[in-house]
Amino acid sequence: MADRIGPATEAEEELSPGAPVGRVRWTICAMLFVATSINYMDRQVIAILKPTLERTIGMTEVDFGYIVGAFTIAYALGLLAAGRFVDRVGTRIGYMVIMAVWSLSAMGHALANTVLEFGIARFSLGLGESGNFPAAIKTTAEWFPQSERSLATGVFNSGANVGVVLASLIVPWVTLRYGWHAAFLVTGAFSALWILWWFRNYRKPTDHPTLTGAELRFIYQEAAEQMGPSTPWVKLLGYRQTWGFAIGKFLTDPIWWFYLFWLPSFFSARFHLNLSHLGLPLILVYNASTVGSVGGGWLPAPFQRLGLSATHARLGAMLLCACLVVPVFLINYLHSEWAAIGLLSLAAAAHQGWSANLFTTASDMFPRSAVGSVTGIGGMAGSVGGFLLATFAGYILQFTHSYASLFAIAASAYLVALAVLHILAPGLKKVEFAV
Repeated sequence: MADRIGPATEAEEELSPGAPVGRVRWTICAMLFVATSINYMDRQVIAILKPTLERTIGMTEVDFGYIVGAFTIAYALGLLAAGRFVDRVGTRIGYMVIMAVWSLSAMGHALANTVLEFGIARFSLGLGESGNFPAAIKTTAEWFPQSERSLATGVFNSGANVGVVLASLIVPWVTLRYGWHAAFLVTGAFSALWILWWFRNYRKPTDHPTLTGAELRFIYQEAAEQMGPSTPWVKLLGYRQTWGFAIGKFLTDPIWWFYLFWLPSFFSARFHLNLSHLGLPLILVYNASTVGSVGGGWLPAPFQRLGLSATHARLGAMLLCACLVVPVFLINYLHSEWAAIGLLSLAAAAHQGWSANLFTTASDMFPRSAVGSVTGIGGMAGSVGGFLLATFAGYILQFTHSYASLFAIAASAYLVALAVLHILAPGLKKVEFAV
């Protein structure tokens, strides 16, 4: 690509070996990181407040399962439209609308005082939050060449862990001083600032005013094979690659949501930690998962240096992450709080490494024009799985008071998902759409 595609800049020189490429794309990645952090701050508040809400509004384990289920089923329904919405209106406008909807819904929890009202607020939040990852993955596909996408995905996906850590620090402090209603309001300011930041600074690569010709050519080095025609989402269901990605999400997304929504109550029930002492275990677990997210996204690169192809390096990284999750089933036999934190940290880090690579398989297998829709389909499948696991967890904990079966599911889900992906999409074969 010898010519500048977008507005002219002073950097129209030819890209020569060793020439600086530019780093505008990593500024875009930073915006995705912050958006994902806000997303998970909003998502995590109710999990931290679960013991408090059990006392103040009489919420039971089954009630909490239904409230989480309302979020996940709305997330699934939202993803029917979210990916397609982003594909149609573009990432600049689409992401702002998505952020506004979920942030208003999150703050709306402050008006709830019954289980039903929390279920309604959570359903609304699920509809809004469903758009974050389709928008972020599509933005990554627009701004990064294939060789950097898993690292970029790992970086912005680590915002999920930072969001949980921030919520673990902020929510107990706010709740103990101002009450639990106020805890649901704290992220509104973050959301408003992000929307302004995105509106002022985000453009597609071809329209970005400060992007050099060298960086544009680097981003679009595979453009001819990656763009492709627009494809209806119903047609995407006819591809085995779509089902491989979606089933992988169906099996493993619920595990992450189980950690998000039940780890605070697990530590409270198993080790008798109150609201003022829950923060440290959660911070340690999710700091470890931040390392796993970035490290998992980086992992295919050294595998390629060992001689593996790009696809086998991706699958090798996913296999390693899937194996590292398996020991979490031993948590049922541990009596030490710190041993449990260590085992959960390993499992959460491995999940995030897995997730960074699984997300990237969508852009590995599909052209940019379909990435948002494919990610939406996969996220919808993950949400359906999350709904089923949330409902199951509520009843299991209500009647057995044991987490054993839940951690056994968590330990095995990733290897099963990888086997299914290998069967349906061997070698992550690229989809070729008819023109």
